[in-house]
Amino acid sequence: MLLDIFSFFTNPIEVKLFLQVICSFFLAVLFIQSGFNKVFRWNENWSWLIDYFKGTYLEKPTTPLLVIITIFEVAAGVFSAIGVITLLLTGDIKFAYIGSVLAALNIAMLFFGQRVVKNYDGAADLVGYFILCVISVYILGGLS
Repeated sequence: MLLDIFSFFTNPIEVKLFLQVICSFFLAVLFIQSGFNKVFRWNENWSWLIDYFKGTYLEKPTTPLLVIITIFEVAAGVFSAIGVITLLLTGDIKFAYIGSVLAALNIAMLFFGQRVVKNYDGAADLVGYFILCVISVYILGGLS
């Protein structure tokens, strides 16, 4: 019986589906939580970011940039969550792929902001997430 459980990982198609689902699930959790945190705690996030970008060229456009980041985060999370469901039910990758692309773009935008304020440690913290996003785009985009 135990061997049957491990045989799941010996079929390359099942391994690929597992990787697609688990990466999409991770992105769904990450971006839904982060995006909805920004939606439901808008004023707190906005005031923190105004102070964070003070003295940089991103200080004035902070509000529209926060709107863009929030839209990308919520969209990445929702597309990834729908992608998990469609991957499991039909094997269709479209939603998960869109979610992973939006996630990668979002992390790149956040990385840019960290570099502008010279928060190099904060920028470095995003690298792992970016790598996961790029891997997700790769395994969902039919390039593998």
